[in-house]
Amino acid sequence: MVQSHFKKVAFILFSLAILGMLIGYVPEKASADAEEENDVEKVAHRGAAGYAPENTMAAFDKAVEMDSDYIELDVQMSKDGELVVIHDITVDRTTDGSGRVGDLTYDELRKLDAGSWYGEAFKGEHLPTLGEVLDAYEGDMKFLIELKSPSLYPGIEEKVNDALEKRDLDEAEEESVIVQSFDFHSMQMFHKINDEVPIGVLTSNPKDLTAQSLEIFKEYADYVNPSKDEVDRDLVNQIHELDMGIMPWTVRAKEDVQPLLDAGVDGIITDYPDYIPED
Repeated sequence: MVQSHFKKVAFILFSLAILGMLIGYVPEKASADAEEENDVEKVAHRGAAGYAPENTMAAFDKAVEMDSDYIELDVQMSKDGELVVIHDITVDRTTDGSGRVGDLTYDELRKLDAGSWYGEAFKGEHLPTLGEVLDAYEGDMKFLIELKSPSLYPGIEEKVNDALEKRDLDEAEEESVIVQSFDFHSMQMFHKINDEVPIGVLTSNPKDLTAQSLEIFKEYADYVNPSKDEVDRDLVNQIHELDMGIMPWTVRAKEDVQPLLDAGVDGIITDYPDYIPED
């Protein structure tokens, strides 16, 4: 009887130990998948444009403050050939001036107030040059540089490459600079100028995301960056199978973040960098 009782106790204790191990066990693959889900680049769209006037030093400072990985910015060219950071082809929406960027000299552009439209606290913010932004944040941030309407500015690809070469950013490791555009021809040109700089193609057109189109992009691009509304797990897998990355745009609502993480994207372009969970 005593021996039988000890056997029962031993069996119970052994069972409890096994149960404890099972409860505490997390499969290695599941753990790795969880880590992969959060391993995403936080890309501050036009700086932290949800908190400061877009494409200004104030917005880029805010992006740094929010521990972003990349600053995304738009580049155009002034009448006298300066590379200016601004999104629209006119200055009307985001400054106190009017007219097309390419019709104004940099001195004229520099005098514009690019902050008051957003809030009185940002009065006096100016339109920075690409060089100014690179010099201010090089080493602290990575850069996602969009060539905005490059067909309006012949030679802009060469000028942007020159700005990168001057700072040795054209050969930097860990993809500290990516150049992207909706203009595929421009990106092909940039790739021919310097095949060391990673290229991204931007699109909101589903026709650009077919298997055939992705194969064409693979010839010169390293990233396919579509509208967030076009992204699902299948698309991400197709892009990854071609050894390209994907950074969808533009997240402006918290509820849009998790589906992109679940799809396995490499980065999320957002006006609100704090919406992206930390690694």
